[in-house]
Amino acid sequence: MAARLVAGLLYGVCPYNVGVKELSRASLSLVPTEVHLSHTVPEMPMTRFLLALTFVVASMNAALAQSPLVTRLAQLSQDFYTAQRVPGLAVGVLIDSQVVYRAGFGTTRMGGGQPITPSTLFHMASITKPFVATAVVQLSNAGKVDLDAPVTRYVPYFRMKDSRASAITVRQLLTHTAGMPDVTDYRWNHPEYDEQSLERWIRGLADSTLIAAPSERWQYSNIAFELLADLVAKVSGESFEDYVQKRILTPLAMRKSTLLMTDIDSSLMAWGHRRASTGPFAIAAHYPYNRRHAGSSTLHSNVDDMLRWARANLQRGALDGVRILPESAYDQLWKEQYDMMRRAGGGSRPGVERAGVGLSWFLETRGGTQFVYHGGGDHGFRTDLVLAPDQRVAVVVLTNSEAGPSQLSRALMEAVLADRTAARRN
Repeated sequence: MAARLVAGLLYGVCPYNVGVKELSRASLSLVPTEVHLSHTVPEMPMTRFLLALTFVVASMNAALAQSPLVTRLAQLSQDFYTAQRVPGLAVGVLIDSQVVYRAGFGTTRMGGGQPITPSTLFHMASITKPFVATAVVQLSNAGKVDLDAPVTRYVPYFRMKDSRASAITVRQLLTHTAGMPDVTDYRWNHPEYDEQSLERWIRGLADSTLIAAPSERWQYSNIAFELLADLVAKVSGESFEDYVQKRILTPLAMRKSTLLMTDIDSSLMAWGHRRASTGPFAIAAHYPYNRRHAGSSTLHSNVDDMLRWARANLQRGALDGVRILPESAYDQLWKEQYDMMRRAGGGSRPGVERAGVGLSWFLETRGGTQFVYHGGGDHGFRTDLVLAPDQRVAVVVLTNSEAGPSQLSRALMEAVLADRTAARRN
């Protein structure tokens, strides 16, 4: 087993965009997406081999010797990495506030990257959105934002050609029920880095129209969360990125995580990879960063920091003696605000008892177990975070390619829950 894991670290390598970005959108379901990918495996020099071997021995062998569950988690991760032939993969599993598995496979960049470890930084894409929601709910709990007030109360210059936009509430933006359109060009090839870029982007919506009346239907919108990021900035009096850093990332000791490209430790960065049709993976032409899209996309993080974020949420806003939200806030964040089972054309899905949307988070019930989750995807990256709050379990899967990670995250979660069920029976 250890030999296979070493092999996984040897063969790999390191931003997604999309109209999918989106459906993390996309599948409001933990149902795995079938992906068939391949790439040319780059050679890895002996020094990287030794680094990979050191990481495996130091981080995994002891656990593998002690726990059949960890052996199973490692095998599932290795199998996904091998079958999908992704350039790089990072995985973490948390049970009852304890990290039981963390691993890296592949490399940060084909043809010359570093071995991926749990410290490797990935573009998180839409996993940024629950951080936006947390910031908004913090301001709401402080009495500075009313979730059911029009967003124009807090961002008075927000205008659209469509007069119905003046009625959009903060809650509708948080639940993708505002009727907002989505981004058609993220301009990753022409990024903006200045603090005013977000306000310029929101002011530029004056020529846009809604796709539906507010509250009429559900439609995923990245622009909605970019508008919310501007709300956070205007209400707090500081940039959106600074607010999240000071009120969420720093208090939770997510030391390597940041929303600002200028603050990223470049030595830890993974680079995105894309593939055309059935061809091999290739390094993405552009890195997915543009500061005007901070509210929908620009969080950078790693497995270790995301497991801290997961733990803080499973503990309903508290971590290591620090509280970023009152427990009661999760009665809002994880309360179903929109029933996806009644969505037009949604229909029923085998094994899914409930599917809905909270404040940014997606909600699903399977086999009596509630899952709270969000995924992400941008130019060359796919990410997934799944929580089972009642079971106190979390799974993080990050990849620097466009291979959907939900297949692996669901398999890992099912393995943990099956192990817990078996333990109760014994």
